[in-house]
Amino acid sequence: MTIVGVDFGTTNSVVTLLPPDGAATTVRFPVGAGALSVIRSVLCFWTDGDPRHFGPRHAIGPAAIDAWLDDPLESRLMMSLKSYLGQSGFSDTRVFGRTFKLENLITLFLRGILPEHIPDAVLIAGRPVRFAGDAPDDALGEQRLRAAYTAAGWTDVQTALEPEAAGYRFVRNLTAPATVLIGDFGGGTSDFSVLRFEPGDRRTVSALGHAGIGIAGDTFDYRIIDTIVSPRLGKGSTYNVMGADLPVPPDYYSSFARWHQLSLMRAPRMLRDIESVARTAAHPDRLRALLRLIQDELGYALYRAVSGLKAELSQSETAVLRFHHKDFAIEETVARTDFEHWITPDLRRIGATVDAALADAGLKQDAIDRVFLTGGTSLVPAVRRLFTTRFGETRVTGGGEFVSVAEGLALIGADRMAA
Repeated sequence: MTIVGVDFGTTNSVVTLLPPDGAATTVRFPVGAGALSVIRSVLCFWTDGDPRHFGPRHAIGPAAIDAWLDDPLESRLMMSLKSYLGQSGFSDTRVFGRTFKLENLITLFLRGILPEHIPDAVLIAGRPVRFAGDAPDDALGEQRLRAAYTAAGWTDVQTALEPEAAGYRFVRNLTAPATVLIGDFGGGTSDFSVLRFEPGDRRTVSALGHAGIGIAGDTFDYRIIDTIVSPRLGKGSTYNVMGADLPVPPDYYSSFARWHQLSLMRAPRMLRDIESVARTAAHPDRLRALLRLIQDELGYALYRAVSGLKAELSQSETAVLRFHHKDFAIEETVARTDFEHWITPDLRRIGATVDAALADAGLKQDAIDRVFLTGGTSLVPAVRRLFTTRFGETRVTGGGEFVSVAEGLALIGADRMAA
């Protein structure tokens, strides 16, 4: 029996296949001449005016991003769909004249990442300890999640807790009961769960506490952009109105907080506003560089360059941010110590969220036997240091930073079938 483990994430998604008597392999999604094992959890709708196409067309992952960048004002990009599952106030939305339930939208995405139905396969879907939002309805969240998988063509669906899956390869080898803190760092959110593992023939897992925060890799990327890139595009400079120097509107640069928000600035009124400010700016070249960046849809390319810098800083004490477009060029060496200084406020909030998870479990940090960290941001040395300082180097481990949840889900499924 083949086990399919699906980590449908808020920011990224991963699918793993575990065949009978085989090893778990991560599904790779073709993109251009290559393939990706981690796909962005995004969905884009657009219309092309062709009467042969009933209703809006759609794409997922990188193709959705390309469609959005091609015409952001005439398309609809949907992100973080998972975060609405437990929110009863969000039931449906209108897209180019058609009504889509939340489950329908997630189904469209799942159809794009799931393999064609495999005979006798069992699908293990990850679910959070608690769904996102204020006062989420967890029963509703799981009900909607199951409905989306069913509509995507999978009727034999089981669920497992994502933090359990994240550390499963590690905890399945435990020989004694243990209380484990799982830190799962995504692109947009970081989640911390305290779980109690009881090994043995009837292995049990109990969720003791949980807390999450909207700080992760994308936030760290923004700190780099805000410090290095935005000043080169006019942030912090001035322009003149009737003889008085005024600051360039800071709202221009708040859109850099998320890569897709920059595309929304292509609205004609916004472009005219920036051009007007540039005419009397102390550094008009910087504002016009901002205009070209917006007009030429380079927000995503900029974020990829910044994300690459961040990854290099996880391995080296210094790295170079390189970004070139026409006459706008950045080639600046960044020290890891400087980067860590920029993200210090975020690290404090992450630490406070760990405190909240422990408080929710009613435990002190000495009660934690092991800490397992996963997700790309867990590779940032300052993030890992946050945990080794508090819990000790010997109690902190990690692994499978990008695929551990999906692999763990498949292993959970295999163990369930063998029981």
